[in-house]
Amino acid sequence: MHHNIRPHTTPRNGRRLVAAAVTSAAMVVALGACSSGGSSGGADSRGDITIWYSNNENEVLWGKQMVEAWNADHPDEQVKAQEIPAGKSSEEVIGAAITAGNAPCLVFNTAPVAVPQFQKQGGLVDLSSFEDGDAYIEERTGDLADQYQSDDGKFYQMPWKSNPVMLFYNKDLFAAAGLDPENPALGTYEEFTATARTLVSSGAAEYAIYPSPTSQFFQSWFDFYPTYAAETDGSLLIEDGESTFNSDEGVAVGEFWKTLYAEGLAGKEQYQGDSFADGKAAMSSAGPWAVSVYKDAVNWGAVTFPTSAGTPAEEAYTFSDAKNVGMFTACENQATAWDVLKFATSEEQDGQLLELTGQMPLRADLTSAYPEYFAANPAYEQFGDQASRTVEVPQVANSVAAWQAFRDAWTKHVITGEGDVADAFDAAADKVNELIAQP
Repeated sequence: MHHNIRPHTTPRNGRRLVAAAVTSAAMVVALGACSSGGSSGGADSRGDITIWYSNNENEVLWGKQMVEAWNADHPDEQVKAQEIPAGKSSEEVIGAAITAGNAPCLVFNTAPVAVPQFQKQGGLVDLSSFEDGDAYIEERTGDLADQYQSDDGKFYQMPWKSNPVMLFYNKDLFAAAGLDPENPALGTYEEFTATARTLVSSGAAEYAIYPSPTSQFFQSWFDFYPTYAAETDGSLLIEDGESTFNSDEGVAVGEFWKTLYAEGLAGKEQYQGDSFADGKAAMSSAGPWAVSVYKDAVNWGAVTFPTSAGTPAEEAYTFSDAKNVGMFTACENQATAWDVLKFATSEEQDGQLLELTGQMPLRADLTSAYPEYFAANPAYEQFGDQASRTVEVPQVANSVAAWQAFRDAWTKHVITGEGDVADAFDAAADKVNELIAQP
């Protein structure tokens, strides 16, 4: 457990990420010209609003108590809440609602990777347009807020909560392999690989680690991206309109994972189930949501991702796996929606979120704001500390397509092991740069 809190000091603070994205042609045509005020009402209008929240059981509990608390004090501005409607993905459901013009005022389940798409559709309200918009977001979230700005320097999402991705490891399997379960040698690529070999050769586990080897764009957030964030002290995949991953550091990350796959230390075939809970793999990449999931299933510990030289845990970066809140332009009573959004992200409600879900509010003062919670829940303390050092998916045009281009290269050249990683990353970087430069 790491108790000291370090501010986010990466020199990338203050950079404006390249942004504004693209969606399917049908969605763009449908609402491409929608203004931020909607058809009626607008930024100064008050009254009843509708919100959606995740269908995750614990988030439903949080959402219900938040709405109840607001409604008790605001009889003329009532919130009607429901779980996000079922669909192939939340992003598809939200995108369709924008197209139809019937999106709710607020969605407490907005993926940062989808924000440029929703913004391109004209579906999102610019939160910076509220008089205290920037000030509120920047004061609450601190330096990490920069990662959630679009290229125009405005916020089209409220940074809300993160699930910093860390390496969970099975202490019992480590002990069975003759390894130290309390101080595992996982800090450097060399140490990690040696430990992985021991886990497998001893028969303690069939695989050392088993991130999903499938080709969906988001799978790189749980193998490459947290490792890359650690290796680079917080670089994003794309910065200042250019890919960064075809650097020496990015290639080193690729070579590290390629070795694990080449030696059979990581699984190449899709596993139906939870490889970590089932004991198929001795390690897994996951966020604090996994603490309650694995509580009774695995005797676990958690560490930061390895780096080539070894990085102290209190300095290591990782992927945020954040979900944020969007305000949508179909909302008539945007003044009420903004007040509800601030209420829902207040210190009190963030504390409720922490208590009920174990997910980390995107607050600059997280561990110092809730010392009693972290003292009472020590399993979450390292995640609370880690939450101050995270990287987000870049707010760029064609965000999903850019990640897919990267994942395609990763699948072919790292997991399958074809060809040269450096050449593959150079080619992928060219493709990504072309995608994000499109209007």
